[in-house]
Amino acid sequence: MLRRIPDRAGFLSGPTRLAVGRNPKTGQRAPSAQGPVAPNRHLPVQGEGTLDAATRQQIVEGRHADPHTILGVHAVALPDGSKGTAVRTMLPGKQICALAYADGGVTKRVPMTHLGGGLFEAVLTGSARPKDHRFETLDDNGRTTSVADPYVFGVTIGEQERWLFNEGTLRNVAKHIGANARTVDGVDGFSFVAWAPNAQGISVVGDFNGWTNARHAMRRLGDSGLWEIFVPGAEAGQKYKFRVVKSDGGVDFKSDPFAKQSALRPETCSVTAGASSFEWNDAAWMKARRTQDPAQSPVSVYEVHLGSWRQKPHESLNHLDDVPRALHEVPRERLLSYREVADQLVPYLVEQNHTHVELVGLLEHPLDSSWGYQVSGYYAPTARHGDPEDLKYLVDKLHEAGIGVILDWVPGHFPKDGAGIARFDGTHLFDHQDDRLGEQRDWNTRVFNYGRNEVRTFLLGSLQHMLSEYHFDGIRMDGVASMLYRDYSRDEWIPNEFGGNENLEAIDFIKKANNLVRARFPGVMCVAEESTSFPGVTSADGLAFDTKWNMGWMNDTLEFFKEDPMWRGGKLDTLTNTFMWAHSERFVCSLSHDEVVHGKGSLFSKMPGDDAQKAANLRLLYGFMWSYPGHKLLFMGQEHADRAEWDFRKGLDVDHLDDRQRGMQRLVADLNALYSSEPALHRDQFDPAAFSATFRDTENGVVGLARGKDDPMLWIHNVGGVEHTKYRVGVDAPGAYRVAIDTNDTKYGGHVEPTNEAIEAEATPWHGKPYSIEVSLAPLGSVALKRG
Repeated sequence: MLRRIPDRAGFLSGPTRLAVGRNPKTGQRAPSAQGPVAPNRHLPVQGEGTLDAATRQQIVEGRHADPHTILGVHAVALPDGSKGTAVRTMLPGKQICALAYADGGVTKRVPMTHLGGGLFEAVLTGSARPKDHRFETLDDNGRTTSVADPYVFGVTIGEQERWLFNEGTLRNVAKHIGANARTVDGVDGFSFVAWAPNAQGISVVGDFNGWTNARHAMRRLGDSGLWEIFVPGAEAGQKYKFRVVKSDGGVDFKSDPFAKQSALRPETCSVTAGASSFEWNDAAWMKARRTQDPAQSPVSVYEVHLGSWRQKPHESLNHLDDVPRALHEVPRERLLSYREVADQLVPYLVEQNHTHVELVGLLEHPLDSSWGYQVSGYYAPTARHGDPEDLKYLVDKLHEAGIGVILDWVPGHFPKDGAGIARFDGTHLFDHQDDRLGEQRDWNTRVFNYGRNEVRTFLLGSLQHMLSEYHFDGIRMDGVASMLYRDYSRDEWIPNEFGGNENLEAIDFIKKANNLVRARFPGVMCVAEESTSFPGVTSADGLAFDTKWNMGWMNDTLEFFKEDPMWRGGKLDTLTNTFMWAHSERFVCSLSHDEVVHGKGSLFSKMPGDDAQKAANLRLLYGFMWSYPGHKLLFMGQEHADRAEWDFRKGLDVDHLDDRQRGMQRLVADLNALYSSEPALHRDQFDPAAFSATFRDTENGVVGLARGKDDPMLWIHNVGGVEHTKYRVGVDAPGAYRVAIDTNDTKYGGHVEPTNEAIEAEATPWHGKPYSIEVSLAPLGSVALKRG
């Protein structure tokens, strides 16, 4: 039966009634018809139109693998054997639609027949294709909307890029996959590309199409597993998701794995990100970075979780204590923006003389209580603190102040969050199907399948995008140990092809990641958080990291400091045995967030004794840490002896610090300054020839260290609880020695009055040295001495 769209107040009654809108190629408004109307050349669509029922159903349900061959403009054979042109579109939720196009200098409108489910069709006689056509709809209020046809544009990702993606070698992944602003045939919009080889169909739904299903169904690009569509008129800042018809026929709405921006949780939408308008001011910094050698440079890192470093004023959180922590979310109004963080964090880091800051939980993640270690957006900074331009502002300000920025990167596992990459197309696309390889039970997450080329492309693309887009100066790769071993925290596991427990694919991936950074981002550091004795972590022939967190030093040192000072002398091996492997890798002495959570208490609370003794012990610990070779890392709050262990829900209480806490801050600042200013402490810091333990006094609990090659700096650590007023120390050279730092100085909260008096070396052999000096050692204190 013929069905004519009714004429509402002149709608569709002739070419002179309505303007067609703007020419999608030129952007100019099409002229209204003047003079005689060109004769109509359309046929009323009969019944089901020119499509069979099965095809119509696939299109309506968003299950067609190549909707571009159905929707848009296509040649058809008319019933009389002549040639015709069918124009089809999906406009779900609309009941009235017209095709508007230019014909002989006038604008024609042809009513389109609704074939059901939002599928409309118009058939034109002849083989000539309509020019600059658009679709016009009428709502119940009589308003006309004109939209462009998304199915007349060519593929926006080339064959070579698709091949490289499948091969695992595609560079600049973020520019090809996901959502990207483009101008195609003079029309502005966004291209959307998704990887889902086992999906039956994919549509992109979002603010630009009223979140209507199948309005923008994507086409499968051959055997690449990629799906693509260009959406004309889509703009930056619009939310979207992929509607995925999975391999089993079910439907999921998924965020874009390659999205460069995300909506604020608890929303799980992706957000279109346009071209950046941010103007960087760090050209000099970036140029200088290329020639810097971190191994010969002071690197003192302040580890920061932005959500809890500082917060806006708020009421007490005690009422939340009865709620399981996993359910907690910090209210958005209490979080500082990236720009507000810059205003407070930058001057603080300058005051504390840190060279770098490491940002915890920066990539988008669904759950606050994961601290950002269960990532859902590998290409998107978290929206908790603002948009990508705001983050660039923070990094730029840090660079302006001479501070490097390290990104926590988590390529070891991902959450099972239903809106994320888990079972993205209904299959284990990014992970292993077999739980003996794919399940990470410690964190109830899934493990990436590093043997799959496209997964490597995805992860390496994330790394390259974050480093190039945000100018980060380093990455700290989290959970490396969990990646290296197939039996990590597993009772059941599958050996590799040689029968071993090494994850050979993960090892190869890690090497590729580090070598990519070294080749494309000279001067950027790669740091491993690796807790085992896996060989060659920082070797060019091994995993190729620049440095590795010294987890053994951290464990043994904290274990030693739990001991009663009166008995430490007999247990010095616990402290000094780490010297034997201090240069087996290039290490970072790290006291990270992992040491102050889950009931472990703060560093201050770990120390024995009363408050005064705890403070002295902690100052001693910091003196020992800064005397030890390698880079340094301290988690926020520990520099002012925070009493409570870290709680991600609460900001640090910095408004009520007592004198002892402020003294601890000054000590950390001075240790950082000494580390940066004294070449003996940072030059050759990874060379075993520039470090020696000059003596170990187990009877009195005193340890001597020498740092540097030519004119070493001496560190004397009195780890016991007894004062020594004239303690003799052997030295290599004659001359005057002065105290560079004493952790028990009164300005740090101790009881030793500072002095500038020189200590003259005597020709009295001691500790195997030809000369010696006498120094005063307060109990639980570290003293640094410099000759000259």
